[in-house]
Amino acid sequence: MTPDPAGDRAPGAGPAPGAALASGRRSSALVGAGILLSRAAGLVRERVIATHLGTGFAVDAFRAALRIPNLLQNLLGEGVLSASFIPVYARLLAEGDEEEAGRVAGAVASLLSVVAAVLVVVGVVFARPLTGALAGGFTGARLELTVTLVRILTPSIGLLVLSAWCLGVLNSHRRFFLSYVAPVLWNVAQIAVLVGAAARGLSLSSLAVALAWGAVAGAFLQLAVQVPSVRSLLGRLRLGLGARRPGVRTVLRRFGPAVAGRGVVQLSAYLDLFLASFLATGAVAALGYAQVFYLLPISLFGMSVAAAELPELSRMGEDDQPGRSDGPAAAALRARIDAGLARVAFYVVPTAAAYLVLGDLVVAALLQSGRFDAGDTRLVWYVLGAFSLGLVATTASRLLQSGLYALGDARTPAVVAGVRVALTTVLGVALMLQLDRVALAGPGPGGLDLVGTLPALTPLPAELRDATTEVLRLGAAGLALAAAVGAWLELGLLRRRLRHRIGPVRLGGDHLRRVLLAAAVAAGVGVAGRTVVTRVGVDLAPQLALLAAGGPAGLAYVAAATRLGLPEAPALMAGLRRGRDRLRRRRPGRHPGRV
Repeated sequence: MTPDPAGDRAPGAGPAPGAALASGRRSSALVGAGILLSRAAGLVRERVIATHLGTGFAVDAFRAALRIPNLLQNLLGEGVLSASFIPVYARLLAEGDEEEAGRVAGAVASLLSVVAAVLVVVGVVFARPLTGALAGGFTGARLELTVTLVRILTPSIGLLVLSAWCLGVLNSHRRFFLSYVAPVLWNVAQIAVLVGAAARGLSLSSLAVALAWGAVAGAFLQLAVQVPSVRSLLGRLRLGLGARRPGVRTVLRRFGPAVAGRGVVQLSAYLDLFLASFLATGAVAALGYAQVFYLLPISLFGMSVAAAELPELSRMGEDDQPGRSDGPAAAALRARIDAGLARVAFYVVPTAAAYLVLGDLVVAALLQSGRFDAGDTRLVWYVLGAFSLGLVATTASRLLQSGLYALGDARTPAVVAGVRVALTTVLGVALMLQLDRVALAGPGPGGLDLVGTLPALTPLPAELRDATTEVLRLGAAGLALAAAVGAWLELGLLRRRLRHRIGPVRLGGDHLRRVLLAAAVAAGVGVAGRTVVTRVGVDLAPQLALLAAGGPAGLAYVAAATRLGLPEAPALMAGLRRGRDRLRRRRPGRHPGRV
């Protein structure tokens, strides 16, 4: 810890700023490293799915079926535990009351196990009506395959919920890497099963079924790899609700609002699925593929910072006095959140710019293969570009939610999420109906055809939506645009609430203008590089085209950020140098101290 020059830091003010920022960077780097490996495995999985299944009805069915149990898993997973369990558990550890902390952990594990078991039974028994309710626009083969996949995937709910509980325990003990790298096994299991099934020449429906069984096996592996570390931290796990204990009562009191908040968020995901089921074939698949890229920076930079900061903010938040935004505890919280927002903006702003100007190259480099052709790439790019307009807001909101959870406020994120869902639903319906009349045509970005008349007030007829020719339409981009607008509304409302509690927090810290300028420079370089690649006339592989256009853009961003004095730039370079040095030390034949 960096010593305080004054020698007597105020109670509740937390560690010295330099040490706090350094620990925040280290923790978020560990989370980010785990998420990076997990997302990299996820990208490989998506490429394998795209190669063997494309954007047809089997992918629509798998995406829908996976979303249905995920709706239930997410109600009880990391988001709810971040609001209810982790702040209480982390504070008990900070106070040295490990006995009570262990009892709280056991009670939460028991509660989650019981609720998840009930949901698994309901999901398996009522798979058909659930599918009808959540994907009401599916008919024929898409509907029947989705019902089958829901029955297969639902048992993984319990495994994934308990995996999220393990994450909560590990994060509270500042063990950040394992829980975020564990999903690599979930992805690897699906890749192995799908590749093996494809080698046997199975039909598209059979491949989707095999992929679902791979997801179940992966969920088991994801939980199993975390259990030994959790047992070593907790010792003997004390199961039982223990509702009379103060810590458990606090968790249960926050659990209801947290579930309600997550319920609203999952309602948004359900509505996206429900609405997309009334769009042309391929819309659900395109949304799923685009969300893989969209969620990558959110996970790497938003969730990593939010997850790493939550235990520390919770320890600091216990000294906050409601309504005292000028006290030392509020100032420390505000400084910590501002620093986190600066880290988020440094990475997410250029990512959003890259998706907008080079998104087709990104999608093609990672997915275009086999059944996934250039038309599919264009469709996913348009959807991804629409999502990217709200990327900064969505990512920053994760940290602001952690700030409110640390202050014991689980209600505000739930209310704000409800407002956002209402807006995105109304706007999404209006936009998707119009854009589903726009079809891709021709090879270039401008190759679009208007099919029908506007404005449109109803979905396309079922025979056009389910057409075997699978004409690609832009309805999914309408839902993505609505999500972007809702994300900015959510961010504004969360900032307003935090301003009331601890004073104003700044998007991007005090570096936002410089980040935007550096990102604009990088975008200009990217566009120039793309133009050169296009006009050279050489038919480059998608990966090489992305490297030729995106590589100089990335270097330009780092150079501009360094020139503009953004503190994250030298921190990034220092981290890269440390990684390089570690790799050199680990090479065979190299020994410390030997020249």
